[in-house]
Amino acid sequence: MVKRQATLEDVAALAGVSQQTVSRVLNNPGIVSVRTQEKVLDAMARLSYVPNRSAQLLAGKALPTLGLITTSLNLHAPSQIAAAVKIHAAARGYQVVISMAETLELPAIRAILDEFRAQNLDRAIISLPLEKEDAERLAAGHPEMQCLFLDVPPDAGVHHLGFDHRDGSRSSIEHLWALGHRRFALLAGPMSSVSARLRLGSWQETLAGLGAEDAPTAHGDWSASSGWTQAMALLRQAPDITAMLVANDQMALGALHALHQSGRRVPQDLSVIGYDDTPDSQFFLPALTTVAQDFDLLGERAVQHALALDPSQAHFIDELLPTALVLRQSTAARRTLDARERRIEQVKAWVAAL
Repeated sequence: MVKRQATLEDVAALAGVSQQTVSRVLNNPGIVSVRTQEKVLDAMARLSYVPNRSAQLLAGKALPTLGLITTSLNLHAPSQIAAAVKIHAAARGYQVVISMAETLELPAIRAILDEFRAQNLDRAIISLPLEKEDAERLAAGHPEMQCLFLDVPPDAGVHHLGFDHRDGSRSSIEHLWALGHRRFALLAGPMSSVSARLRLGSWQETLAGLGAEDAPTAHGDWSASSGWTQAMALLRQAPDITAMLVANDQMALGALHALHQSGRRVPQDLSVIGYDDTPDSQFFLPALTTVAQDFDLLGERAVQHALALDPSQAHFIDELLPTALVLRQSTAARRTLDARERRIEQVKAWVAAL
């Protein structure tokens, strides 16, 4: 016997609300309290309720939809954020229209927002590295579109959600310092990225507070290949380093390969810490110590904030989610070298630089 499909009336009865309230949660949740939304969504989940999209389209109703503007999904962080946004939007009865920006130029991003408006979208999550002024111009230039930004400076006058890079960056340095490391190298992300600059600034600030000398610094483009190239450059520039901090796990993968090719053992000769805690990082050789960012939580909070945005809000959303250091096998106490071993390491570094 085929089980009867749950109806909107069934959902309303289980949630203890009217059918009209259920319809509002599906089509215009911004006018329904969060507590009521949760009751209705819980009832939908328990009943395995599926909205009749065909009927909605025939009735001329727009499907509840969020817009997401992102960078290349070939990179780990943007793809994980997009996946989390889609999962948590779907749980609230929303679909997501994703547009990848080919450039960070304002006209191109404005064109995407205009296209969203043409599709009757009135709110968007913008997962792009944007400067303060650019984010503010976008928000001011599209007052009819409620925008939540995920990668802008903390002082930007827009709705903002992101990670607190200070936590993970500071704990990375302090962990290595406690292990006896004093000569650091910093493999940062591109200076065009707000997140990359914040991580680099936190590393440098923490090192300065500990009285460490200036660390040699290189910038990659988030890819493993750039991690290999820039790690090689850092080894040529400062062959005596004993610890390397890398701004994401993909570049750290390339850096580990460069160190192996250069005859540097990790962690015996040089400790490495990445950033992001990608699912693959625990399977690197050695398993990578890294800073975890909870992209699922970011997606969940982004959807919650985006759906609750109200043009009459007096204050901007400004939330920073925590980051945490995950200890694995790519870090260890600094090994003390005798004069002969130091000379051997110098020769290795010289050969690797040829």
